[in-house]
Amino acid sequence: MTTISINLQAITERIAAVAQAAGREADSVRLLAVSKTWPAASVREAAGAGQRAFAENYVQEGVGKIIELRHLDLEWHFIGPLQSNKTKAVAENFDWVQSVDRLKIAQRLSAQRSPALPPLQVCIQVNVSGESSKSGISPVEAMPLAHAVAALPRLQLRGLMAIPEASEDIALLRQRFTALRELRGRLVTGGLELDTLSMGMSQDFEMAIAEGATLVRLGTAIFGERST
Repeated sequence: MTTISINLQAITERIAAVAQAAGREADSVRLLAVSKTWPAASVREAAGAGQRAFAENYVQEGVGKIIELRHLDLEWHFIGPLQSNKTKAVAENFDWVQSVDRLKIAQRLSAQRSPALPPLQVCIQVNVSGESSKSGISPVEAMPLAHAVAALPRLQLRGLMAIPEASEDIALLRQRFTALRELRGRLVTGGLELDTLSMGMSQDFEMAIAEGATLVRLGTAIFGERST
Protein backbone atom coordinates (compact mmCIF):
# COMPACT_ATOMS: atom_id res chain seq x y z
CA MET A 1 0.00 0.00 0.00
CA THR A 2 1.11 3.55 -0.67
CA THR A 3 1.49 6.19 2.04
CA ILE A 4 -1.69 7.96 0.92
CA SER A 5 -3.60 4.67 0.96
CA ILE A 6 -2.35 3.88 4.47
CA ASN A 7 -3.25 7.38 5.68
CA LEU A 8 -6.73 7.16 4.18
CA GLN A 9 -7.40 3.82 5.83
CA ALA A 10 -6.25 5.13 9.21
CA ILE A 11 -8.29 8.34 8.93
CA THR A 12 -11.41 6.48 7.83
CA GLU A 13 -11.12 4.22 10.87
CA ARG A 14 -10.61 7.20 13.20
CA ILE A 15 -13.64 9.01 11.77
CA ALA A 16 -15.80 5.93 12.25
CA ALA A 17 -14.57 5.46 15.83
CA VAL A 18 -15.19 9.09 16.80
CA ALA A 19 -18.63 9.08 15.22
CA GLN A 20 -19.60 5.90 17.06
CA ALA A 21 -18.25 7.30 20.35
CA ALA A 22 -20.57 10.27 19.82
CA GLY A 23 -23.51 7.94 19.35
CA ARG A 24 -23.64 8.38 15.58
CA GLU A 25 -23.48 5.99 12.66
CA ALA A 26 -19.99 5.62 11.20
CA ASP A 27 -21.22 6.61 7.75
CA SER A 28 -22.86 9.83 8.99
CA VAL A 29 -19.57 11.67 8.44
CA ARG A 30 -18.05 12.05 4.99
CA LEU A 31 -14.35 12.59 4.37
CA LEU A 32 -13.37 15.40 2.02
CA ALA A 33 -9.74 15.19 0.88
CA VAL A 34 -8.24 18.67 0.56
CA SER A 35 -5.91 18.32 -2.40
CA LYS A 36 -4.83 21.94 -2.87
CA THR A 37 -1.15 22.28 -3.85
CA TRP A 38 -0.94 18.53 -4.41
CA PRO A 39 -0.51 17.25 -7.98
CA ALA A 40 -3.09 15.31 -9.93
CA ALA A 41 -0.98 12.20 -9.37
CA SER A 42 -1.67 12.41 -5.62
CA VAL A 43 -5.39 12.77 -6.25
CA ARG A 44 -5.26 9.80 -8.60
CA GLU A 45 -3.51 7.77 -5.90
CA ALA A 46 -6.15 8.67 -3.31
CA ALA A 47 -8.91 7.87 -5.79
CA GLY A 48 -7.31 4.49 -6.38
CA ALA A 49 -7.62 3.87 -2.65
CA GLY A 50 -11.33 4.60 -2.77
CA GLN A 51 -11.55 8.33 -1.98
CA ARG A 52 -14.14 10.06 -4.20
CA ALA A 53 -14.55 13.64 -2.87
CA PHE A 54 -11.79 16.25 -3.18
CA ALA A 55 -11.53 19.94 -2.32
CA GLU A 56 -9.59 22.78 -3.89
CA ASN A 57 -8.94 26.36 -2.70
CA TYR A 58 -7.69 27.90 -5.94
CA VAL A 59 -9.82 28.05 -9.06
CA GLN A 60 -7.18 27.65 -11.77
CA GLU A 61 -5.38 24.82 -9.98
CA GLY A 62 -8.62 23.04 -9.22
CA VAL A 63 -10.04 23.30 -12.73
CA GLY A 64 -6.80 21.91 -14.14
CA LYS A 65 -7.06 18.80 -11.97
CA ILE A 66 -10.76 18.37 -12.69
CA ILE A 67 -10.13 18.40 -16.43
CA GLU A 68 -7.12 16.07 -16.19
CA LEU A 69 -8.96 13.58 -13.97
CA ARG A 70 -12.45 13.85 -15.41
CA HIS A 71 -12.40 10.20 -16.48
CA LEU A 72 -12.28 9.17 -12.79
CA ASP A 73 -15.72 10.68 -12.13
CA LEU A 74 -14.73 12.32 -8.84
CA GLU A 75 -16.71 14.82 -6.75
CA TRP A 76 -15.10 18.25 -6.56
CA HIS A 77 -15.68 20.89 -3.87
CA PHE A 78 -14.48 24.49 -4.01
CA ILE A 79 -13.67 25.69 -0.48
CA GLY A 80 -11.62 28.86 -0.97
CA PRO A 81 -12.61 32.53 -1.11
CA LEU A 82 -14.41 33.16 -4.38
CA GLN A 83 -14.13 36.39 -6.38
CA SER A 84 -16.77 37.50 -8.87
CA ASN A 85 -14.45 37.10 -11.85
CA LYS A 86 -13.85 33.43 -10.99
CA THR A 87 -17.46 32.26 -10.52
CA LYS A 88 -17.95 31.13 -14.13
CA ALA A 89 -15.10 28.62 -14.03
CA VAL A 90 -16.34 27.29 -10.70
CA ALA A 91 -19.97 27.05 -11.84
CA GLU A 92 -18.90 25.16 -14.97
CA ASN A 93 -16.55 22.65 -13.34
CA PHE A 94 -17.16 22.03 -9.63
CA ASP A 95 -19.92 19.97 -8.01
CA TRP A 96 -19.97 21.86 -4.71
CA VAL A 97 -19.11 25.37 -3.52
CA GLN A 98 -18.73 25.60 0.24
CA SER A 99 -17.56 29.20 0.50
CA VAL A 100 -20.63 31.25 -0.48
CA ASP A 101 -20.77 34.30 1.78
CA ARG A 102 -22.41 36.93 -0.43
CA LEU A 103 -25.65 36.94 -2.38
CA LYS A 104 -23.86 38.39 -5.42
CA ILE A 105 -21.59 35.35 -5.61
CA ALA A 106 -24.54 32.97 -5.31
CA GLN A 107 -26.46 34.85 -8.01
CA ARG A 108 -23.52 34.62 -10.40
CA LEU A 109 -23.05 30.91 -9.72
CA SER A 110 -26.77 30.36 -10.36
CA ALA A 111 -26.73 32.30 -13.63
CA GLN A 112 -23.55 30.61 -14.86
CA ARG A 113 -24.46 27.02 -13.96
CA SER A 114 -25.52 25.17 -17.10
CA PRO A 115 -29.05 23.70 -17.02
CA ALA A 116 -27.45 20.59 -18.54
CA LEU A 117 -25.53 20.00 -15.30
CA PRO A 118 -26.96 18.84 -11.97
CA PRO A 119 -27.69 21.69 -9.52
CA LEU A 120 -24.55 23.12 -7.92
CA GLN A 121 -24.47 22.05 -4.28
CA VAL A 122 -23.64 24.98 -2.01
CA CYS A 123 -22.86 25.75 1.60
CA ILE A 124 -22.82 29.15 3.21
CA GLN A 125 -19.53 29.97 4.90
CA VAL A 126 -20.04 31.43 8.36
CA ASN A 127 -17.35 33.37 10.20
CA VAL A 128 -17.97 31.81 13.62
CA SER A 129 -14.84 33.34 15.17
CA GLY A 130 -15.49 36.92 14.07
CA GLU A 131 -11.96 37.35 12.70
CA SER A 132 -11.65 40.22 10.24
CA SER A 133 -9.09 38.22 8.26
CA LYS A 134 -11.49 35.32 7.71
CA SER A 135 -14.01 34.94 4.91
CA GLY A 136 -17.59 34.15 5.77
CA ILE A 137 -20.76 35.92 6.72
CA SER A 138 -21.60 36.73 10.32
CA PRO A 139 -23.98 34.33 12.09
CA VAL A 140 -26.55 37.15 12.40
CA GLU A 141 -26.58 37.69 8.63
CA ALA A 142 -26.63 33.98 7.75
CA MET A 143 -30.38 33.45 7.95
CA PRO A 144 -31.48 36.03 5.34
CA LEU A 145 -28.63 34.98 3.03
CA ALA A 146 -29.55 31.30 3.39
CA HIS A 147 -33.18 31.93 2.43
CA ALA A 148 -32.11 34.05 -0.56
CA VAL A 149 -29.64 31.42 -1.79
CA ALA A 150 -32.17 28.62 -1.35
CA ALA A 151 -34.53 30.42 -3.73
CA LEU A 152 -32.02 30.64 -6.61
CA PRO A 153 -32.35 28.28 -9.59
CA ARG A 154 -29.65 25.72 -10.44
CA LEU A 155 -28.31 25.83 -6.88
CA GLN A 156 -29.13 23.50 -4.00
CA LEU A 157 -28.37 24.87 -0.56
CA ARG A 158 -27.03 21.97 1.51
CA GLY A 159 -25.81 23.56 4.74
CA LEU A 160 -23.09 25.57 6.46
CA MET A 161 -19.29 25.63 6.47
CA ALA A 162 -16.88 27.21 8.94
CA ILE A 163 -13.15 27.54 9.52
CA PRO A 164 -12.62 28.48 13.18
CA GLU A 165 -9.45 30.22 14.28
CA ALA A 166 -6.40 28.06 14.90
CA SER A 167 -6.33 27.48 18.64
CA GLU A 168 -5.17 24.97 21.23
CA ASP A 169 -8.12 25.97 23.40
CA ILE A 170 -10.34 22.90 23.12
CA ALA A 171 -13.27 24.54 24.86
CA LEU A 172 -13.15 27.48 22.46
CA LEU A 173 -13.06 25.27 19.38
CA ARG A 174 -15.95 23.18 20.60
CA GLN A 175 -17.86 26.40 21.22
CA ARG A 176 -17.30 27.42 17.58
CA PHE A 177 -18.48 24.06 16.26
CA THR A 178 -21.49 24.10 18.56
CA ALA A 179 -22.39 27.59 17.32
CA LEU A 180 -22.46 26.39 13.71
CA ARG A 181 -24.57 23.35 14.60
CA GLU A 182 -27.05 25.49 16.50
CA LEU A 183 -27.22 27.97 13.63
CA ARG A 184 -28.09 25.18 11.23
CA GLY A 185 -30.76 24.08 13.67
CA ARG A 186 -32.33 27.55 13.62
CA LEU A 187 -32.28 27.58 9.82
CA VAL A 188 -33.98 24.18 9.69
CA THR A 189 -36.59 25.40 12.15
CA GLY A 190 -37.06 28.37 9.83
CA GLY A 191 -38.06 26.05 6.98
CA LEU A 192 -34.82 25.21 5.18
CA GLU A 193 -33.79 21.61 4.45
CA LEU A 194 -30.11 21.46 5.35
CA ASP A 195 -28.18 18.22 5.80
CA THR A 196 -24.57 19.41 5.79
CA LEU A 197 -22.25 20.77 8.48
CA SER A 198 -18.81 21.15 6.93
CA MET A 199 -16.42 21.72 9.82
CA GLY A 200 -13.24 20.18 11.13
CA MET A 201 -9.78 19.85 9.61
CA SER A 202 -6.77 17.64 10.24
CA GLN A 203 -6.02 19.15 13.65
CA ASP A 204 -9.55 19.36 15.07
CA PHE A 205 -11.85 17.04 13.12
CA GLU A 206 -12.52 14.76 16.08
CA MET A 207 -14.01 17.64 18.09
CA ALA A 208 -16.01 18.71 15.04
CA ILE A 209 -17.50 15.23 14.64
CA ALA A 210 -18.42 15.16 18.32
CA GLU A 211 -20.30 18.44 17.74
CA GLY A 212 -22.21 17.23 14.69
CA ALA A 213 -19.99 17.62 11.61
CA THR A 214 -21.25 15.69 8.59
CA LEU A 215 -18.29 16.59 6.37
CA VAL A 216 -14.68 16.93 7.54
CA ARG A 217 -12.01 18.53 5.37
CA LEU A 218 -8.63 16.83 5.71
CA GLY A 219 -5.48 17.47 3.74
CA THR A 220 -2.34 17.02 5.82
CA ALA A 221 -3.63 13.86 7.48
CA ILE A 222 -4.03 12.28 4.04
CA PHE A 223 -1.35 13.75 1.81
CA GLY A 224 1.26 14.85 4.36
CA GLU A 225 2.78 18.23 5.10
CA ARG A 226 2.67 20.72 2.25
CA SER A 227 5.88 22.13 0.87
CA THR A 228 4.15 25.37 -0.16
